Amino acid sequence: MATCEVCGNDYWMAFEVRTVSGDVHTFDCFECAAHKLAPICEHCDVKILGHGVEVGGRFFCCAHCARNEETQGAEIRDAVGSRPA
Repeated sequence: MATCEVCGNDYWMAFEVRTVSGDVHTFDCFECAAHKLAPICEHCDVKILGHGVEVGGRFFCCAHCARNEETQGAEIRDAVGSRPA
Protein backbone atom coordinates (compact mmCIF):
# COMPACT_ATOMS: atom_id res chain seq x y z
CA MET A 1 0.00 0.00 0.00
CA ALA A 2 1.03 3.59 -0.52
CA THR A 3 0.29 6.77 1.40
CA CYS A 4 -1.26 9.85 -0.24
CA GLU A 5 1.06 12.82 0.17
CA VAL A 6 -1.87 15.24 0.52
CA CYS A 7 -4.27 13.58 2.96
CA GLY A 8 -2.09 10.82 4.41
CA ASN A 9 -4.53 8.02 3.55
CA ASP A 10 -2.84 4.63 3.23
CA TYR A 11 -4.71 3.13 0.28
CA TRP A 12 -4.18 -0.02 -1.76
CA MET A 13 -5.30 1.73 -4.98
CA ALA A 14 -3.02 4.76 -4.61
CA PHE A 15 -1.32 5.88 -7.82
CA GLU A 16 1.78 7.78 -8.85
CA VAL A 17 2.00 10.88 -11.02
CA ARG A 18 5.31 11.68 -12.68
CA THR A 19 5.80 15.29 -13.71
CA VAL A 20 7.84 16.64 -16.62
CA SER A 21 10.53 17.71 -14.16
CA GLY A 22 10.89 14.09 -13.00
CA ASP A 23 9.17 14.48 -9.64
CA VAL A 24 7.05 11.54 -8.48
CA HIS A 25 3.92 12.11 -6.38
CA THR A 26 1.63 9.55 -4.74
CA PHE A 27 -2.10 10.17 -4.34
CA ASP A 28 -5.15 8.18 -3.28
CA CYS A 29 -7.60 10.10 -5.51
CA PHE A 30 -7.77 12.64 -8.34
CA GLU A 31 -9.03 15.28 -5.92
CA CYS A 32 -5.79 15.14 -3.93
CA ALA A 33 -3.72 15.12 -7.15
CA ALA A 34 -5.54 18.23 -8.42
CA HIS A 35 -5.16 19.94 -5.06
CA LYS A 36 -1.39 19.44 -5.14
CA LEU A 37 -0.56 19.75 -8.85
CA ALA A 38 -3.14 21.92 -10.63
CA PRO A 39 -1.95 25.40 -11.55
CA ILE A 40 -3.84 28.37 -10.10
CA CYS A 41 -5.43 31.11 -12.20
CA GLU A 42 -3.43 34.31 -11.77
CA HIS A 43 -6.61 36.42 -11.90
CA CYS A 44 -9.24 34.63 -9.79
CA ASP A 45 -7.11 32.06 -7.88
CA VAL A 46 -9.23 29.08 -8.97
CA LYS A 47 -7.53 25.72 -9.63
CA ILE A 48 -7.18 25.14 -13.37
CA LEU A 49 -8.47 21.63 -14.08
CA GLY A 50 -9.15 22.02 -17.78
CA HIS A 51 -7.03 23.39 -20.59
CA GLY A 52 -6.97 26.93 -19.27
CA VAL A 53 -5.25 29.77 -21.12
CA GLU A 54 -1.57 30.65 -21.16
CA VAL A 55 -0.53 34.18 -22.09
CA GLY A 56 3.08 35.22 -21.91
CA GLY A 57 3.96 32.38 -19.55
CA ARG A 58 1.11 33.20 -17.16
CA PHE A 59 -1.79 30.79 -16.57
CA PHE A 60 -5.49 31.61 -16.40
CA CYS A 61 -8.59 29.45 -16.04
CA CYS A 62 -10.37 31.11 -18.99
CA ALA A 63 -10.13 33.80 -21.65
CA HIS A 64 -12.18 36.19 -19.49
CA CYS A 65 -9.55 36.12 -16.72
CA ALA A 66 -6.69 36.44 -19.22
CA ARG A 67 -8.33 39.49 -20.83
CA ASN A 68 -8.80 41.13 -17.44
CA GLU A 69 -5.22 40.59 -16.34
CA GLU A 70 -3.01 40.90 -19.43
CA THR A 71 -2.68 43.40 -22.23
CA GLN A 72 -1.88 40.49 -24.58
CA GLY A 73 -4.98 38.74 -23.28
CA ALA A 74 -7.19 41.31 -25.01
CA GLU A 75 -6.61 39.40 -28.25
CA ILE A 76 -7.93 36.12 -26.83
CA ARG A 77 -11.34 35.04 -28.05
CA ASP A 78 -13.35 32.54 -26.06
CA ALA A 79 -15.48 30.51 -28.49
CA VAL A 80 -16.93 28.07 -25.96
CA GLY A 81 -20.71 28.17 -26.11
CA SER A 82 -20.85 30.73 -28.91
CA ARG A 83 -22.90 30.11 -32.02
CA PRO A 84 -21.09 29.49 -35.27
CA ALA A 85 -21.38 32.41 -37.66
